[in-house]
Amino acid sequence: MSTSRPNTFFASVLPLLLPLLLVLVFALHMRSLPQLLDFKLHYEATPPDVVARYLVGSARDDGLRLDPHVIAYLALPLFLATSLMLHRRTRTRRPLASKVAFALSAIGTIYLGGLFGMWTAFYDGLSHMAASDVDAAARTFAAMSAPRGAFLMTTMLAKLAFVGLALQGLLLWGADRRSRVAALSFAIGCSLFLVFWDLDNWMLVGSLLMLAGLVAARRRGAE
Repeated sequence: MSTSRPNTFFASVLPLLLPLLLVLVFALHMRSLPQLLDFKLHYEATPPDVVARYLVGSARDDGLRLDPHVIAYLALPLFLATSLMLHRRTRTRRPLASKVAFALSAIGTIYLGGLFGMWTAFYDGLSHMAASDVDAAARTFAAMSAPRGAFLMTTMLAKLAFVGLALQGLLLWGADRRSRVAALSFAIGCSLFLVFWDLDNWMLVGSLLMLAGLVAARRRGAE
């Protein structure tokens, strides 16, 4: 009994860490309340020279900066933990669909790790460049982040993580009201990531909806 209770608590609380950390990541991207409330329908990339001026020469002596990209990168195992929890909750009633959705989530998480790792390393590399290299840094950033080739392929494959999670959320749908709230909240939250990719305030809302869905699913499981 003493062993099962901590294990049950750990299994039910651990998945909540993913949306909580995602909320933190996107909140750190917000620099003002007007920016938080400016819900755009299309992503407008920051000009490369603006990014370069902000990053170049910003490295600190205490090592890697703990910026939002680093937090998201370190949180990657939580994607798998959340996906595994959802699979355990849905595999009995819908075994095949649960396996497919879990596989999509796991495969997408692999590519999401590549995307987060690329941004983390790239931003850290720019921060160590000399101030005199800002023009070269801007050109490098423009070439590396152009929406084509390997960058586009990695981004599209990374989205599979949220496709799989959204499907896993829908599989929570049941006869009772709480399971439906959990399914819709979580699936809609994941869908906001897919529709408004790179729009931080929309993804912040998506993270909150994911959290609400997981809380509802956890409470239902405790009943």
